Amino acid sequence: MSQHADAPAGTTVRPVDRFFEAYSSDHRDATNQALHVLCVPAIVWSLLALVYCIPLGAGATTGLLAAALAVGAVAFWCWLSLPLGLGTGVAMALAFWSVAALHGVLGSGGLAAVGAVVFVLAWIGQFIGHHVEGRRPSFFTDLVYLMIGPAWVLAKAYRKASIGY
Repeated sequence: MSQHADAPAGTTVRPVDRFFEAYSSDHRDATNQALHVLCVPAIVWSLLALVYCIPLGAGATTGLLAAALAVGAVAFWCWLSLPLGLGTGVAMALAFWSVAALHGVLGSGGLAAVGAVVFVLAWIGQFIGHHVEGRRPSFFTDLVYLMIGPAWVLAKAYRKASIGY
């Protein structure tokens, strides 16, 4: 961890705090924040749904690639903050369960169509929020912010519930 310009001498700032500070600077408008709270989880869900539908070949378990990517994402969020990582892990497990259930009803083609529609609509919502705010999305600066958004949304809920991260 490194010294932060605003931190008292001799203290360090966690990477999660640095990422959230930079991400928050692009998300100050209440409308943009509200849209992110709705759209970021929808984007994560839609990506999980789309990747779930990718065929891996004969004998491969459906959803295996989606599960592997979800585990990798949760590992990154655990690195940022164990409490946030555990929370995103629960959220990801619930999302995976819903994706698997929908796959059972709709099949790969139907789930992929739903995932694609949710993905497009959620990104439209994101860009509307940034248009209202007048700021570019954080990931235009650094792609890592695509991974910060979900943890940032959960951190907002943690703060409301007085849960430390």
